[in-house]
Amino acid sequence: MHSPERIGRYRLERPLGTGGFATVWLAHDPELQAAVAVKVLADNWAHRLDIRERFLSEARHLRRAGSGRVVQVYDIGELPDGRPYFVMQYADGGTLADLLSGGPLPVRDALALTAEAARAAAALHEAGIVHRDIKPSNVLLHTAPDGTRRVLLADLGLAKSLAQASVLTLAAGSAGYQPPEQAEPGEGIDERADVYSLGAVGYELVTGTVPGPPGRVVPPGRLRPDLGADVARALLRALEPDRERRWPGAQAFAQELDRLAAGAPAVRSARRLDGVRGRLDTVTLALAAVLAATAAAVGVTAMVHRGGGGTPDAARITDATGRVVLEVPAGWGRELRGAGWDPHALGLPTGHEPGLVVADDLARWPDLRAAVDGVFVGVSEHGDVTAGVKALAHAGCRYSGGRTFTDADWHGLVRTWSGCPDGGSVTETALAPAGGAAQPQVYVQVRQRGTGDATDRVLRSLRVS
Repeated sequence: MHSPERIGRYRLERPLGTGGFATVWLAHDPELQAAVAVKVLADNWAHRLDIRERFLSEARHLRRAGSGRVVQVYDIGELPDGRPYFVMQYADGGTLADLLSGGPLPVRDALALTAEAARAAAALHEAGIVHRDIKPSNVLLHTAPDGTRRVLLADLGLAKSLAQASVLTLAAGSAGYQPPEQAEPGEGIDERADVYSLGAVGYELVTGTVPGPPGRVVPPGRLRPDLGADVARALLRALEPDRERRWPGAQAFAQELDRLAAGAPAVRSARRLDGVRGRLDTVTLALAAVLAATAAAVGVTAMVHRGGGGTPDAARITDATGRVVLEVPAGWGRELRGAGWDPHALGLPTGHEPGLVVADDLARWPDLRAAVDGVFVGVSEHGDVTAGVKALAHAGCRYSGGRTFTDADWHGLVRTWSGCPDGGSVTETALAPAGGAAQPQVYVQVRQRGTGDATDRVLRSLRVS
């Protein structure tokens, strides 16, 4: 269907997101002279009365909540083709999922954001509503008129009144954030179901990883050794499979998170939390690190060498110092930056070490939605590269697990994310010398289109002198 230019009096500017049942547009309200978000039911569901009712029920729940901590509904209407829409407050700061694209947050910030989300859930509960689908992509960030950042709870498509929820018979929720009582048909739920989901959000903010199934959650301190024991206990209490052992409500959970945040370190790294634009996306880590490592402007260079140990289908790549040499598939070796990197981008001591990034299109490398093939290699003479790689996450991708890599020169850890927005994959690798020496260690990031995996081929070719 052709995209409309207007819905009612609202001028559409661009889509903000599309789900299975609806599309949300950024729009301009000429009467209020303000940006708004317009949610429109998808045309293929327009004749399903149950889906239509669920769509309208979301608007009613948002309106009923009547809280500054929940997205506000301004208007509701119907398109000429019969599809309903409603107009909402626009949150200009993105979502917690966007923040997570840069990896785990500083502990204080993670706890404070989770506490704000918990207070938003408590406002829903006070209005007699249980959300049933709290997750990072449903927690929005909005800049208030005074310049402060506010957390807003959104997407009440699965919400129910607490009276209805006590006799629910259908499963609901998202994997990783779903309490066991929501996964079992016939189980009634109460506000403690949302407490579980909030615990999962907090867990992901401090570890960069979605928790495992209920009852099999890895203690967060194992994924983040600097995490205080009190913080770990608070999150695991929220994630208790037995709801009788969880925090009794979202407000109680928020109060404990506030207490813990007051004693947590304010800064863990140089990454800022002044909005999504202030965060370093792990997908852009390689290129950003290379660019930041040199004061002089270094152009993108086509630096492809075949022969001299290479093969007809491979490109032999060397950094500016000549210390780093590797081979990549020939089509990947079109553009190179080899001026080095700052290991601080991986949480290691600041410095200027040998490094390079090579790709078929470096301009597309920073965008996980753009298909690209390429490799980043960074050498570190100080610090633990493995710990840095373990802290990385790609929230827009599906974590496929870790494995070990060993050959004559290197051994280390390879972590893989697949199903990324561009349809491809990302691998993050930490390598140490196979002979047992502590240094140099090497960080390798590989981005690949489609389903192929050239990671081991690249790693086996790597030489560092």
